Formats: sequence, structure tokens, C-alpha cells
Amino acid sequence: MTTVRDITEQITLEQKLKTTEERTKKLSELRAELAGLKTMVKAGGAVENPARMKELRRTIAQILTIENENKLGLRESKKAAKAKKKKEKKKK
Repeated sequence: MTTVRDITEQITLEQKLKTTEERTKKLSELRAELAGLKTMVKAGGAVENPARMKELRRTIAQILTIENENKLGLRESKKAAKAKKKKEKKKK
């Protein structure tokens, strides 16, 4: 049985591998879904899976964290990591 936490961790790993454009697109999709769920709650409707809201907020935060780390240079992109490895091999 997969839990919400397992799904969130899986999504996070997928997000780390994607490009900035793909993460931005996914971020807008998640925000739209969260807005829809919030609207349903405000209107007094029942939400099928209330834990989904928490999961969406967490995933959005993780994507934003990855983006900010990339901007600050705290996280290397896959391309940059490969280029760094090639340079180290050439030095040897």
C-alpha cells in the first residue's frame, strides 16, 4: 500500500530530474489543482481526498525549493554535474 508520503517522495525525485521549464509547468498544474480544491472547500462541498491538499502544498513547496536552490547555485543541474565529471576525467 502506497501512502501519501511515498507518493510525495516519488514526485520529488521526479522533479529533481526535470528541467526548469518542466518544473514550472508542473508547478502551475499543481497550483491550479490546489485552487480548485480550495474553491470546493469554500463553497461547502465535500472533497474526495482531503489529504490531497496537504500533499499538493508540500509538493509545491518542494518544487519551489529546488528552483531556489538552482538559482542560488546550491544544487547543480544534471548537465552541469556531467560537465564537471568530464573536466575531472580530463585532468587525470
